[in-house]
Amino acid sequence: MSKRDDLIAKYADDLKNKCGMTPDMDLLTKVTIGCGPSIYNADASTVAGSQESELETVKKNFLMKKLGLADGPQLMEAINSVIETYGKSERNKYRAVIYYMLTKHFGKEAVYG
Repeated sequence: MSKRDDLIAKYADDLKNKCGMTPDMDLLTKVTIGCGPSIYNADASTVAGSQESELETVKKNFLMKKLGLADGPQLMEAINSVIETYGKSERNKYRAVIYYMLTKHFGKEAVYG
């Protein structure tokens, strides 16, 4: 298995065990590939759920640019809801997992079609 496959398996495990979701492996793979090389960098591969600037970056670069959503309070509410689901105390909140949950939350799977 490649390093990327190992990471996708780890993300699927997080979705099942920490978020109580059954992952759509095809979508999870596409979201992970969409994250690019950041998944291999320890700092870039995770999202600091308590840092406002980090959450703004997720909102601007992922929700607005990638998913094409309009700015509004619902975006930050969704991010906070996803972080709550992942577990605020969870130290490693993987970017690919957060992006996957946000994609599902907004029903934007077609972006990865």
